Amino acid sequence: MSHSTRYVLSRIAQAVVTLVLVYIVVFVIVTLLPGDPVASRLSNPEYGYSKEEIGEMLVYFKLDQPASTQLLSALGRLAHGDLGLSYASNLPVSRLLWSGVPATLQLAGTAFAIAVLFAFVIAVGAFYLPNKFGGGLLRAFPSLFASVPNFLIGLVVINVFSFQLGLFTLSDFRSADALIYPAVTLAIPASAPIAQIFLSAIDAARSEQYATVAIAKGIGRFELLARHLVPNAALPTLTITAVIVGDLLGGSIITEAVFGRTGVGTVVQKAVSEQDVPVLQAAVVLAAALFLAVNLAVDLIYPVLDPRLRATEAAR
Repeated sequence: MSHSTRYVLSRIAQAVVTLVLVYIVVFVIVTLLPGDPVASRLSNPEYGYSKEEIGEMLVYFKLDQPASTQLLSALGRLAHGDLGLSYASNLPVSRLLWSGVPATLQLAGTAFAIAVLFAFVIAVGAFYLPNKFGGGLLRAFPSLFASVPNFLIGLVVINVFSFQLGLFTLSDFRSADALIYPAVTLAIPASAPIAQIFLSAIDAARSEQYATVAIAKGIGRFELLARHLVPNAALPTLTITAVIVGDLLGGSIITEAVFGRTGVGTVVQKAVSEQDVPVLQAAVVLAAALFLAVNLAVDLIYPVLDPRLRATEAAR
């Protein structure tokens, strides 16, 4: 087995183990919480469960068994892709979540692309422009963006662009405009750490000896940035970018509620109000799985971007 294959398999195994541990931690937290939302929901006549349905759910979730048995049963279902049944609707949790996943991924993906664009423009502009011509102002933008919560940006965007200017309507959430505005709302604070790390990495690369030698040889500023500074600034920026993806997934849930979009946020919001534990557990696991998948992709891209990492892995 080659070293590259071992590297990939080890990273995949770490991601799988982490995902299982996340599920166990969520299960333990829910189990140790005071009260029993499961029993109170099943026995509440307002929800209209028949004795047969209650019996079936007790058997399915092993609710009449010790917590350890319930955990093993849940892990067995998880290994087969079964996230359980919703207490509120008695429907498969996977069906409820996946009904909102495309809209949430669309929002998070669009916000990520806009955030990267914002960060690149800010960093490159701050690098090129002298302080008196706006470079200093651009360097202050990341701190400003990071200090404003996305829900506040969302409320301002709705008030200005929807209520005042009438450029989009909250009821028509399937239109392109209704996607761009919440995506920009998410992208503004998300672009801040990317721009900060990218600009700091460019400044650090600019002070390295190879950059000084390239300048002494008469290389142009654009060529210096494209050939030498950006590639060396890519690795630290890639690391923070992977973390930002996780923040965007969490922020998408809040932004969906602010803009009235349907997605995973809608499902989670309803599950919280109804104390639908299986849906909440599955939502946490789904978010962790997406976050781990992005970080796994970054780990696999690292050796491609940095030959030194390939040499290190080969020497092991």
